[in-house]
Amino acid sequence: MPRKANKNSSEEMNTVHSQTQLPRLSSTCGPAPFSDEKEAIRNRELCDYSQKITYEMAKSGRAPRPIRIYADGIYDLFHQGHARQLLQAKNAFPNVYLIVGVCSDRMTHSKKGRTVMDEVERYEALRHCRYVDEIVRDAPWELTDEYVKEHKIDFVAHDDEPYGSDSSNDVYAPWKLKGMFVATERTEGVSTSDIVARIVRDYDIYVRRNLARGYSAKDLNISYLSEKKIRLQNKMHELKDKGRRVMDSIGERKDDMIAKWEEKSREFIENFLLLFGRERLSNIWNESKGKLLSALSPPVSPHPPASPSSSTEDLDLISDDGMPPLKSPRFDSPSPSSSSTSKNFYSLEDYSDEEDNAMPIKNGKL
Repeated sequence: MPRKANKNSSEEMNTVHSQTQLPRLSSTCGPAPFSDEKEAIRNRELCDYSQKITYEMAKSGRAPRPIRIYADGIYDLFHQGHARQLLQAKNAFPNVYLIVGVCSDRMTHSKKGRTVMDEVERYEALRHCRYVDEIVRDAPWELTDEYVKEHKIDFVAHDDEPYGSDSSNDVYAPWKLKGMFVATERTEGVSTSDIVARIVRDYDIYVRRNLARGYSAKDLNISYLSEKKIRLQNKMHELKDKGRRVMDSIGERKDDMIAKWEEKSREFIENFLLLFGRERLSNIWNESKGKLLSALSPPVSPHPPASPSSSTEDLDLISDDGMPPLKSPRFDSPSPSSSSTSKNFYSLEDYSDEEDNAMPIKNGKL
């Protein structure tokens, strides 16, 4: 009995657990179909377009079928402004089937100018937006009644600003008059023109970046010299960044280095003194000082030229009688045989250096 009761209770718990589980959702998802593909054609055939849906009926949620809203544009460089416009169109009414028309390159270049992305890239960007249910390729610049009936369009979505063309001041004016227009709001601060302006403004930065990533000068439409110049600038920027990182790392380790130096400085000094000794350091200092002084002092000339003006020291050496002290000649006395010239030489006994030592001190100088 207890085993059977336990079995029944476990079955009841499994039943309750299965009832409280959330429904399993499919994880597969695909891009929106083109208007000429089977899925789009089938949705169009199932739509009873004879049932006219007014704006009030769509807003109140009393429409008997999905409401087919059409939004068109170029959608170059698909960005958040485009996505927000499509989101507003998708949420304009309950149960909306959103159709997006994308103009071709030929039409866009003739009416508005060159695009960054080609038409295939723009088609694919729209197909992968989750708000979009169907894509119309090569959409017309101005909508006609035949085009609206072909795609069974109930409302046209665009911002409320007049959008002029060669034949009209506002290409959406007819649909506004018929009550088939849904106004959306533009996202301020973002547009394709703003993005292109940013690229043009920072042209050098993007060229350097793409060259660093492997693009060639031909890919970027620049000359060979410009490529070499930009690559050199890239190297300089890399060196600057590397140097900045090194300095930052040194700055982070600076405090640790100073602390370690303070700890080890005393040990370094003691080891240095023990290695050389005090006497050895004194000898090294005296030898270095002597060599330095001898290098700075000019050599003494053996026969210096006579100065035209006497210095103060020369004046002090003059004796009271006006005669300078005589010193012994630096050469030997003449031989006795040369008697004719003996009178021109001083005798070694007449003057000596002892007289210099016996000179009185005048004015504090010798």
